[in-house]
Amino acid sequence: MTTPASGSLPTLLSLDDATRKLVRVAAIVAAGSESEVRDALAGASSTVPHAWIEELLLQTYLFAGFPRSLNAFREWRRHVPVSSVAAAPEMDVAAWTAKGRETCRAVYGRMYDKLRHNIDGLHPALDSWMIVEGYGKVLSRPGLDLPRRELCIVAACVASGQDRQLHSHLHGALNVGVAPAAVREALDSLRSAVSADRLTAARLLFDRVIGK
Repeated sequence: MTTPASGSLPTLLSLDDATRKLVRVAAIVAAGSESEVRDALAGASSTVPHAWIEELLLQTYLFAGFPRSLNAFREWRRHVPVSSVAAAPEMDVAAWTAKGRETCRAVYGRMYDKLRHNIDGLHPALDSWMIVEGYGKVLSRPGLDLPRRELCIVAACVASGQDRQLHSHLHGALNVGVAPAAVREALDSLRSAVSADRLTAARLLFDRVIGK
């Protein structure tokens, strides 16, 4: 069930079947085999809004690389030959920067300034790309709301074993309005899509996150 939260973001209190399947696809696309990706997309094609899948596959390149995103789209086009998502707008770096800052701040909350400082310390270009490319151009796109995007990022991080980013995006999901019970539902949806060890570790990590 989705109800309005602060600002324009929804509060995701529990997951419908389409969202559970979307989250599961996110994990499989990020780390599954070609046949697993093919089967997951085939199953999702009749039950998940096509715009959600296309937005997920677009954002996959941020978390699993262009090869995974491209290969998943090739499989998806077997089922949906024509995109249901609008073409990318002309480049507007200023708008992407503004939207990126807003979206990133929503995800990181009070840790936003520390995040920007830490990423800039790694390399200033990474900080700029994170805001403009990641949170602006990609994650601020319409077609999939931010709570569901965050759950898909959580799934990708679980599947690929990126525990530092998983920690951040578990917090991020809560920050953008996903209820703890809905985060647990999302993790539960990953059964058999990721290894039992990774799923157990993710659940324990989330216990620590909500215990703070």
